[in-house]
Amino acid sequence: MVESAYRGDTARQGWNHEADILDDERISLKEIEAMLTDPTTGLLVARGDWSRLLGCVAVTRKDDTLGYLGTFCVDPQLQSAGLGRKLLDAAEDHARSSGLGAIEMTVITQREVLIAWYERRGYRRTGETRPFPVLRDPPLQFAVLEKPLTAP
Repeated sequence: MVESAYRGDTARQGWNHEADILDDERISLKEIEAMLTDPTTGLLVARGDWSRLLGCVAVTRKDDTLGYLGTFCVDPQLQSAGLGRKLLDAAEDHARSSGLGAIEMTVITQREVLIAWYERRGYRRTGETRPFPVLRDPPLQFAVLEKPLTAP
């Protein structure tokens, strides 16, 4: 699911992909297994007919007040239909009910359209950037976005 939403020709069927920037593996099976067994991480999934996976998002507790949102994706053929917004709302509700006061994420700085989508949902750039974990030419970096989680 994550690979098809972010990489390759399948990802290009949706608006939210990295296929034009990156072509390597987005997440490994080992990383998924680690996430599923990590007690600080909650993985929310959206399923359709016959339990078909339609999207997912993970919320990881970083400390007593801050969560990290990641592994967020929607089936490319279903993007722009509102499922991403519902998953994001569910992730924020999960973080809020876990006692977190804010949630952050990182987005590749070149993905301005995606950053704008998050900004329309209340996320703001913190001004911090973080290095991309794999050396690239040209180099990539992440913008850090954060949103306070107040009662809905």
